[in-house]
Amino acid sequence: MRVLTGIQASGKLHIGNYFGAMKPMIELQEKEELFTFIANYHSLTTSKDAELLKELTFQAAVDYLSLGIDPQKTTFWVQSDVPQVLELYWILSKFTPMGLLERAHSYKDKVAKGISANHALFSYPVLMAADILLLDTQKVPVGKDQIQHIEITRDIAIKFNNEYGEIFTLPEYVVNEEVATIPGIDGQKMSKSYNNAIDIFMESEKKLQKRCNKIVSSSTPLGEPLEYEGCNIYNLASLFLNNEERLELQKRYKSGKEGYGHFKKYLKELIWEEFAEAREKREYYMSNPDIVRDILNDGANKMRKIANEKMAQVRKAVGIL
Repeated sequence: MRVLTGIQASGKLHIGNYFGAMKPMIELQEKEELFTFIANYHSLTTSKDAELLKELTFQAAVDYLSLGIDPQKTTFWVQSDVPQVLELYWILSKFTPMGLLERAHSYKDKVAKGISANHALFSYPVLMAADILLLDTQKVPVGKDQIQHIEITRDIAIKFNNEYGEIFTLPEYVVNEEVATIPGIDGQKMSKSYNNAIDIFMESEKKLQKRCNKIVSSSTPLGEPLEYEGCNIYNLASLFLNNEERLELQKRYKSGKEGYGHFKKYLKELIWEEFAEAREKREYYMSNPDIVRDILNDGANKMRKIANEKMAQVRKAVGIL
């Protein structure tokens, strides 16, 4: 089964990113044919700083490799290293009705949030369709807010296939219903835009503890039993625990022998230990950028070969010499 995931290079990764998208992705590479790319063309819809985009693209590659993307199991590349995607994007534009894009929720939501309304943002779903169809992708893991984009991809592919034959595979979306909303330090969904995230790669254990100390909790005094249900500290800690360990933590809450400060320290220890190996890998990759570039180049070479084969079919179909 060929599975495709795309990554936006948008800055520091936090725990919500890891449990919501990255951990399931890393697990996928053990059982599926996984293709993962850094979507720097897509990032241009909001990026205004060229040097920052370059830096974020490299850091995204380092972070994902550090956290478990294995280039021996996953084809990993930067979107702009496979320019065939832009050629297909233009050809697919012919098969994309304006009304289809005008109904896109994501476009309207972003404009409502103040992002400039331009053609790149408007036609974002067509470029996403090109990413998917170029590879004959069968499954695309997405959040619920991205389901419509996969449906748009299918609509475009069907229009093309109806005219030229069965050239494109129709992809299906996969939504992981088991992934719960990861709470931030204020109890809302963890997000950089809410300034409530806990970064994976904190500069030091001390800074991580300071961030954990800011988690909102109740005012129950030390010596009284604490409620773990609805507790932000417990909800975050439970992400790192198995069922037996969660039950043990619940007992600690009910005992009344520990306060929220103890549990914030415990959460810090869980986070620091969970990503210990990833921190070591990240330090290695940051110190050896050529190794990262070689991995990305190898992935791009593999992807360009696939892209050339697909584009040969597409060009022949539409009459491009």
